[in-house]
Parts: sequence; C-alpha cells; structure tokens
Amino acid sequence: MTDRLLGLLLFVLFLPLMFLIAAISFVCFGRRFIFTSTRLGYLGRPFKIFKYTSMEHWSQERFEAYLEQHADCKQQWQQKHKLYNDPRCCAWGNFLRRFSLDELPQLLNVIRGEMVLVGPRPIIEEEVPLYGSMAETLFSVKPGMTGLWQVSGRNLTTYRRRVAIDVYYAKHKCAILDVWILYRTLFAVLGGRGAF
Repeated sequence: MTDRLLGLLLFVLFLPLMFLIAAISFVCFGRRFIFTSTRLGYLGRPFKIFKYTSMEHWSQERFEAYLEQHADCKQQWQQKHKLYNDPRCCAWGNFLRRFSLDELPQLLNVIRGEMVLVGPRPIIEEEVPLYGSMAETLFSVKPGMTGLWQVSGRNLTTYRRRVAIDVYYAKHKCAILDVWILYRTLFAVLGGRGAF
C-alpha cells in the first residue's frame, strides 16, 4: 500500500512534466507515443508495462535483418538484450532514455500494484532461461521502477552480473536497502551513466 500511495503522489508531482514529454513524443512518434510491453511480475505473472516511446517502430523481421548485417550489434543483443547505439532511437528518444524519463509512465504500474518503486528489473519471457533456477527467487518479489541493478552500473554490467544483482536484492530486500537505492537512483539518473 505504501508504494501505491507514494506512486500516486509522485504521479501527481510529475504530471506537468509527463504532459510535456507526452506532447513532444506525440510530435515525434504520433499516436504511438506510449509504448506497452508484456513483462513478468510477481510469481511470474505477465502484465503490461508502460513507457514513453523512445524508438521508431521496426518490424521484428527488419530488426533481425539489421542484427544479421551487424555482427557486433547481434552479439550485444544476445548478451544484454540492449544495443549501445540502437538504430531505432531518435535524438529525443536517446534523451529520454539517458535520464530514464521514458520510464515515468511506470508510476501507473506502481499505482495498479503491478510494480513497486524499488525492486528487480522487470524482464520479458525470453529472459527467463537466462535466470535458470534463480527465476523463482526473482519472482518472489515485485519488479521495481528502480533497483540495485540500476544503481550498480546498469547496462555497463554483464547480463550474468545483472542476474546476480537482481537475485541478491530479492533475497535481501529490506526498507534500509530500498531507501539507499532510492537515494542512489537520484545520482544515477542525473548522471545518465549506463543508460541506453
């Protein structure tokens, strides 16, 4: 309940900024300025996560063709499910991602009780095998808007380390750790380190 209440308060606080981002994103991306994706939450239950669109829409076939033509990008995608210089991102999208502004709509997920402010990174179905036997531990807590991974190097870490960080948090979740993560998140967001 505390997370849902804090999520609501933060939503109201950031509403003017969210309207401004939505307006600019609408100019850049049209009606697709809000992006939804299916992620796995508590107990592995699927839910729709909300984000501001930060990249142009490519078909799966076009994206796979791009990866086949760029071996270094294909390797990055296989290792991290992320690309350092994603060709689908425009300048505005890169700005949103650098300062994690594209994730502000996730406050709606917090209000709905699907996410919390601090928790492991929400993952997609395809990532579950990468967690192996530790997936059950990951799903024992709700995913968060920020978390230990986000303040520990984010995308600059390896995927294996990200799994270890997520699992560590799930096993050691406590109020003191959450407060420390929220404090560190401010510096991580303002610095934009590891965000892409």
